[in-house]
Amino acid sequence: MSTCATASRDLDEPLAGTAATARTWLLLEQPGPWGAKALTSSHLDPEVGSALERAAEGTGVRIALIRRPGRHADCHAPTRHRVYVAHTVPGRTWLRSAVTDGPRRLLDLDFTALGAGDHGGFGTPHTGAPLALVCTNGKRDRCCALLGRPLAAELAAAGEEGAWEITHLGGHRFSPTLLVLPYGYAYGRTGTHAVKEILEAVRTGRVIAEGCRGNSAWERPGQAAELAVRTATGEDGAGVLSVVSTDGAAPRWEVTVAHTDGRRWQVTVEQGISLPPRPESCGAALKSPARMDVVAVRPAP
Repeated sequence: MSTCATASRDLDEPLAGTAATARTWLLLEQPGPWGAKALTSSHLDPEVGSALERAAEGTGVRIALIRRPGRHADCHAPTRHRVYVAHTVPGRTWLRSAVTDGPRRLLDLDFTALGAGDHGGFGTPHTGAPLALVCTNGKRDRCCALLGRPLAAELAAAGEEGAWEITHLGGHRFSPTLLVLPYGYAYGRTGTHAVKEILEAVRTGRVIAEGCRGNSAWERPGQAAELAVRTATGEDGAGVLSVVSTDGAAPRWEVTVAHTDGRRWQVTVEQGISLPPRPESCGAALKSPARMDVVAVRPAP
C-alpha cells in the first residue's frame, strides 16, 4: 500500500526546516477518540475547544491534545486532565505541568504572556522524564496511525515515562513524527531506537541533529539554518544556539545564528521545491512542497 510517508521517504525529501512553528506549546490530556480537528471533534467540550483556538490565535501558542499510548475506550466518563505548558526558545526553555478537572479554566490563562515566555506561575516545574510526543491522529492522515501508534506503544512498553500520543505535529508524510520537550525539537521518520537516543541526549542537555525537522521556536528558514550550523560545527549542546535575525523573503533568506560563547554564523537559505510531485497527505493531489535548502554557512565577524 502506497502512502504519503512511503513516497516522501523513497524520494528522500529533506526533513530540515519542516517543523511546526510554536514558541509555546499547551498540551491538554484528552482520552478517547480524536477527529481530524481534535480540539472540536473529541470528547473535549467543542465550545471549550473553539474558545481555546481563538484565545491562542496570533500569540505564538500552539494547542494540542495528548493521551497515553494504547487502546482508548469510547467512554464519556469525567476524568482529570494532565496539562503541560512548554516554552521552547533556546536559553529560556521551561516545561510546567498541572492537573485540572475543568479544561475551561485554561481560558483564564494569559496566552499572549505564555507565547512571550511568561508562565505566570502556572502549575509546577516538570521534573520527570522528557516528553516524547508522537503524532497518532489517523483521522488527519492514516500514516500517523499506521506508523505513529506502534512507535508510541513501543516507547511506552520500553518504560519511557514521557511517551504520549499527540493530535497533530504537521508533516504527515514524515511519519512517524515526534516532538520532544522541553527543548522543542521535532523529528521525522523516527524509530524506537532513534527516539531512545534522542531522549537520552535530552537528559544530558544535548540535541541530536540526525532526523531533526527543526526547533519549533523558529520559522522554517531559521530551523534549517540552526541545524546546518549544528551539522557544520558538531555542536550538540541544547540552548546554546539561537536565531538572532532573519533577513530577506522567499525564496532567499540570510539567517544569523549565534552561539552563547559569542560565535556567529551567516547562513543562506533558499526555498526550493521538491520534485517530482508527491502527495503531502494520503489521498491528496500530487504537489511539489516547498523545501528549505541551505546553500552556505559562513562564520560571521
